[in-house]
Parts: sequence; structure tokens; C-alpha cells
Amino acid sequence: MAYYVYILASRRDGAIYVGITNDLVRRVYEHRIKAVPGFTAKYNITQLVWFEVYDDPISAISRERELKRWKRAWKIQLIEKDNPNWNDVYESICS
Repeated sequence: MAYYVYILASRRDGAIYVGITNDLVRRVYEHRIKAVPGFTAKYNITQLVWFEVYDDPISAISRERELKRWKRAWKIQLIEKDNPNWNDVYESICS
């Protein structure tokens, strides 16, 4: 089973959210429809701008915790390394 650490954004200079899931398509969809009230729903954080895949949950959880401790500037660098235009990559993972 795959596990995903992901970053969502409201827009390029907007709010950022770091999360973890074992079903990235479902989880991002839940964020988009605001299925669960909370930070992402409140700040309209719906764009999938970055993710990594892990084979085991321990590695994914460790990475998520690491990223949550990072400064915002470091997270921005991580996103822009692979996605310099902050494109929403959700549609590309749906197929």
C-alpha cells in the first residue's frame, strides 16, 4: 500500500497545509468539497501543489512531521523545485 505526504495551497502566496493519507485522490477531493470542517475548509485550501509517495506509514508519518516543523520558506522551495508555477496537479493524479 502507498502512503502520501502532500501539500495543499489556497494560492501561490496563500495558506499552505501539509497532510498524509493512503488515498491521495479521495483525500484531496474531501478537501475540495470541504467535507470536514477545519483549517483547509476555513481558508479554502484546495490546490494540490506537491506530494511524495512512501511504501510504509512510518516513513510517511516521519516525513509529514518533519515538513510541519519546517519554515514556510523551506516549504515554498520544496514546492517550487518540482512545481515552479504552483500548478494544481490534482487532475493529473485522477486518471
